[in-house]
Amino acid sequence: MVGLLGSLSQLSEEGLLNCIMYLSGVSGSTWCMTSLYKEPEWSTKMSHMKEDIIHRLAHGDICWDEMYQKLKKYWELPNFSLTDVWAALLVSYTVKEIDEHKLTEQRGHFIKDPYPIYTVIDKQCKFKELKADPWFEITPDESGYSLTGAFVNTLCFGSQFENGRMIQEQPEIDMLYLQGLCGSAFAERWEAAKEILEALIKLLENLIKCDKTEHQDASTVLSTLLHLNLCSLNEEDPSVHCKTMNDLMKDKYNEIGEPFFPVFSEKSEWTENRTYTKNCTLKVCKHFFDWFGSCFPLEVIVTCIEKCITWTWGTTYNYLNKMTVEDVDPSVLSSYTREYEDSGLLLNSPYFSVLRKERDIDLIISFDFSSRDQFKTVEDAAKICKDLDIPFPKVDITHRDPPQDFYVFQGSRKVPTVIHIPLFNCINCNGHVTEWEDKYASYKLHYSEKMITDLCDKAGLNIINNKEKLLKVIENIIEEKKSCKTE
Repeated sequence: MVGLLGSLSQLSEEGLLNCIMYLSGVSGSTWCMTSLYKEPEWSTKMSHMKEDIIHRLAHGDICWDEMYQKLKKYWELPNFSLTDVWAALLVSYTVKEIDEHKLTEQRGHFIKDPYPIYTVIDKQCKFKELKADPWFEITPDESGYSLTGAFVNTLCFGSQFENGRMIQEQPEIDMLYLQGLCGSAFAERWEAAKEILEALIKLLENLIKCDKTEHQDASTVLSTLLHLNLCSLNEEDPSVHCKTMNDLMKDKYNEIGEPFFPVFSEKSEWTENRTYTKNCTLKVCKHFFDWFGSCFPLEVIVTCIEKCITWTWGTTYNYLNKMTVEDVDPSVLSSYTREYEDSGLLLNSPYFSVLRKERDIDLIISFDFSSRDQFKTVEDAAKICKDLDIPFPKVDITHRDPPQDFYVFQGSRKVPTVIHIPLFNCINCNGHVTEWEDKYASYKLHYSEKMITDLCDKAGLNIINNKEKLLKVIENIIEEKKSCKTE
């Protein structure tokens, strides 16, 4: 998010931002995009936008009640998943705002700005044996698979379809959910469960503190259950929580009339067997309302715990359900819902959204904010394009360790040129690349104001130091296109 902010700000300073037709983002960069596109013609006032975003990230605040109210709204909709929890509790807390604007509101209002393309992947399509298109893009106008070209109006993305006909309209997703969807790299990291469990514990504590739940025993059961799971993940001694749970559950019975509490008797099973932990947790959730009756708002917490245990992310109604569409894998057409997640889990740069044939791209400027190997994305993109027969230049990196700050990959006239700019390199880091990478680890969710401004400056240096090279590449492409027209 911060890397893209610094890059775009400096492009604006150098008079290069208005050359860009498309701005395509993956993962955290989409958090920057959503912040910018709240303001029409943001690209003409980048200095002001940068100051506002930095101030919000460093000094903004979101209270737990606001986060709970947002979570509750998501919970009331179909297909509630961990993406909703992630967006409402973690993303909002990180970016310090709850953005309820809709992407389609931007239609026709950003004519001076690059056209925004948000990218995710279809989780079920990313396995090679399927040979299905996993690359999914979401824009103000349409949402769908970048390579196969199967799209739906973004207004309708998330509504229920059958054989091409909408059978149940759903509200359009908002920008906070879009941030959670695009920035859900934690979906394949079990460590994320710790972040979510800790957030749920704090949320429950806040609900109890604010007297929003009158069911003390029920609240204590959920709090203890959350702490037991957290102990399991942290491999800590859960004895105290086991005793609390046993005391609370001593008069509870399962569906066949057996006492429920023995399942919590062995503390070693909580720390050594996560399957055991998972099964016990799901049993409590299953019988919770039989024991305690309806006890809103605890219903929301129970559902969140279930989704955390089953690890369900990005569930969305499939607009291609029961359709016949050429070039779309049958597994996609036969499913009721799809699961979408962070594109960075497959390729940490959104090449395939801009490589759509219809976009006819001449130049791709790739700002790579990946951790450690800052060439993997461009090399993997080249390999995939070769397999799929998509025009892409040959990627031959001669100076990679330490990384330089500017690489150009070119092919024939019908192949787009790719400029690749690693965020941290031997030029802007004065040789201390590893130290800067360690300072800004990918899964560090909060920066101080100094860290934010320092990172913006580092990203900006890549533009300052390479302005003339950028201009030269652009001029060469323009001249080449002119010569093609005269031939």
